[in-house]
Amino acid sequence: MKFFGSIAAVFALSIAVCLFSACNSSTESSMSSHSQPVLSESQFPAPPVADKKPHTTDIHGLSLKDDYFWMRLSDEQKEAKESDSQTQEVVDFLNAENTYTEAVMKSTESFQESLFEEIKGRIKQDDQSVPLRDNGYWYYSRYEEGKEYAIYCRKEGSLDAEEKVMLNVNEMAEGFSYYAVGGQAVSTNNEILAFSVDTVSRREYTLQFKNLATGEMLADQIPQTTGGATWANDNQTVFYSKKDPVTLRSHRIYKHVLGTDASEDQLVYEEADETFGCGIGKTKSNRFLMLVSYSTLSTEWRFLDANNPHGDWTVIQPRERDLEYNCTHYGDHFYIVTNRDAQNFKLVRTPIVAPSYENWTDVIPHREETLLEGIEIFKDYLVVEERTGGLNQIHVKRWDDAGNYYIEFPDPAYSAYVGANPDFDTKSLRYGYTSMTTPSSLFEMDMESKETELLKQQEVLGGMFDSANYMSERVMVKVTDGTEVPVSLVYRKGIKKDGSNPFLLYAYGSYGYSMDAGFSSTRLSLLDRGFIFAIAHIRGGQEMGRKWYEDGKLFNKINTFTDFIDCGQAMVDLGFTSPNHLYAMGGSAGGLLMGAAVNMAPSLFNGVIAAVPFVDVINTMLDESIPLTTGEFDEWGNPKNKDAFDYMMSYSPYDNVAAQDYPHMLVTTGYWDSQVQYWEPAKWMAKLRDVKTDDHLLIMHCNMETGHGGASGRFKRLREVALEYSFFMMLEGITE
Repeated sequence: MKFFGSIAAVFALSIAVCLFSACNSSTESSMSSHSQPVLSESQFPAPPVADKKPHTTDIHGLSLKDDYFWMRLSDEQKEAKESDSQTQEVVDFLNAENTYTEAVMKSTESFQESLFEEIKGRIKQDDQSVPLRDNGYWYYSRYEEGKEYAIYCRKEGSLDAEEKVMLNVNEMAEGFSYYAVGGQAVSTNNEILAFSVDTVSRREYTLQFKNLATGEMLADQIPQTTGGATWANDNQTVFYSKKDPVTLRSHRIYKHVLGTDASEDQLVYEEADETFGCGIGKTKSNRFLMLVSYSTLSTEWRFLDANNPHGDWTVIQPRERDLEYNCTHYGDHFYIVTNRDAQNFKLVRTPIVAPSYENWTDVIPHREETLLEGIEIFKDYLVVEERTGGLNQIHVKRWDDAGNYYIEFPDPAYSAYVGANPDFDTKSLRYGYTSMTTPSSLFEMDMESKETELLKQQEVLGGMFDSANYMSERVMVKVTDGTEVPVSLVYRKGIKKDGSNPFLLYAYGSYGYSMDAGFSSTRLSLLDRGFIFAIAHIRGGQEMGRKWYEDGKLFNKINTFTDFIDCGQAMVDLGFTSPNHLYAMGGSAGGLLMGAAVNMAPSLFNGVIAAVPFVDVINTMLDESIPLTTGEFDEWGNPKNKDAFDYMMSYSPYDNVAAQDYPHMLVTTGYWDSQVQYWEPAKWMAKLRDVKTDDHLLIMHCNMETGHGGASGRFKRLREVALEYSFFMMLEGITE
């Protein structure tokens, strides 16, 4: 489920130089020099078999049988120092699955290690971000060779000034198996850093404070926050959002005054509607604090003068179902991106003194073919992020309309975005660009002259990468109902469309999150061994506009699955690959996609990886104590309603496991995952083993120390990538 709630965040695929990629002349023969083995469970020790313990849920006149319901543990059980018998049984089962996976993958251990070193070897270990000027200081992060975590720094006034380390996360993380720093915010007077830490991987952060002048840690500590902090202009008052301890819904906004105990913090706002969350921030102008309540289909904003943190909040426009809007401040107006009478969103402005929608006037009207995704405001310029034909666009407009233009991009499939631009009175725009053959690049452009400077491009070490050796293309696939779905592909030049190429198809397809084409240095370990990699931009995302999202959720959700299957079949029909060499991967809600696809078209794929997969749709959406459930009824439906229940039952992977052959499968999860709880993939594994009729490999890796995002260190997570890649390559017979 659930990697994305109502405010989407990316669960990106990280898919490191092979021995035969040094020159083009040897590529073709090297890529085809392996023979595909026949692998089966019978070649390995017997897999673990989960006990069946009858459990039924009565709903809508039905009794739903779930023999593996017992695998669900409460947070209290997981966190208890002394495990009860149920907890021990669950942990023993997960450990048995890990032991079995190790046995199956044992022959690849040395290959995994070489893959890890190969991928790691492409990373510039002593790397540094491009410094960003904000409020008189230059901020940046850097890594030291061999270290897992970032060091956050700043310099006052000039890049030639002395470096001041704000946080050295390598030192802070000592003694922890998991350590993640969340949001960071410096007070308006530049003296105090607010930052947050999660040491469990449950995305519950403890907010802490550091005096940047003295290096002293303040006594103030605030647990169970969402990780962010917003300063009022008095440099003493901090606003933050707090999570419900059970559901982890961001439901309360508090106000903390430095030097006081967190137990004394004042509750500023509580979101009573369980389908909504809330958050807080500050305008680019630093004039207003902004409090937002959000759900899948609705938003509601309040504002407060940042110089008067103890004043009263004003609602911009009261919430209405299906009304979404997002606010930015400029002068005497709020500029608002909204879907009011505009499916693809439009830009309006409204006076601060009377902000409700009766006073909204169009700045950029609604356009049928263009999705308006966001804006960045400067003194003389308005920069608009748009999406047309499935591709990002950056539109630069002068407020006086004297010379508007789009930034041009060279590749057939790419990702472009407006970067961090905290300065208001500037003509410089920072933006990012990447394609499937172009490493991530940060540019700075003079918006008046259009002169552009490349500030930094991701370095790919090892001396083997040359973008000229790779080809990217974009294919439109006509799916079952006649809709054309884009597919972005990348591969090493020299492949033949003879059906013999190993092919990895990736997709997400939920929450309106657009999975754009981008570069991955780790992915080179696949491409240089002959794999074609592709992203299917299926419905449920927002690549082709808001309707693309609407047509892939609720009672249209099955379009997501059939789009993916049709895209896979099209790659076969076009000669890129064949079912014997076609692989699929998706995570979280993309793991739901994998589960549905293998139920609906099991013979299309040779192997599948489902990462932290949301597969137990009915049980999860019936349990409102599980994090994110109540906020996602408008995404999936509420199974307490009969029509929604029937539709969800028609595709829920766990409920539709059938007595049929399935592809080879690797499933991954994390014991501390708060978004797709570990028991969903664990139950799914157990049921698949009990019901499936094939002898294909079915293995699960449960990281007992992490949650939804995997390992916290920049190198630790690469070992998980090496495991995933070696699984696909084992199925292809690639051993080096």
